[in-house]
Amino acid sequence: MEYYFSKTLNTSFDEAVQQTTDSLKKEGFGIISEINIHEKLHEKLGINYKKYKILGACNPGYAYKALLIEEKIGTMLPYNVILVDQGNGKTEVSAVNPVASMMAIQNKDLESIALEITEKLKRVIASL
Repeated sequence: MEYYFSKTLNTSFDEAVQQTTDSLKKEGFGIISEINIHEKLHEKLGINYKKYKILGACNPGYAYKALLIEEKIGTMLPYNVILVDQGNGKTEVSAVNPVASMMAIQNKDLESIALEITEKLKRVIASL
């Protein structure tokens, strides 16, 4: 089982970020964290790296349900969606596969939530 699913867009990095954020919102996700890896690598290590952004996406209703079932689930939240500038006007967008992540927890009660979130994230990627 793949731990992520992705799609390459024929669009600029900034446009891909906007499209992805909009798509996530349509599926009930908000962005609660944003990390520009390329900026951090430059700041901390002096390395010039291609644009690489991690969006921490959270669906509050599902997060709450999961917390009621498994209090330490917060170690696996939020769900990360990454955008990587592949050059030549192409941006790859990838999302974590929650079903693969939840396999590590071994709590059967989380399976239905993981499946629902997986379907939502797959729709986000497919809609781009």
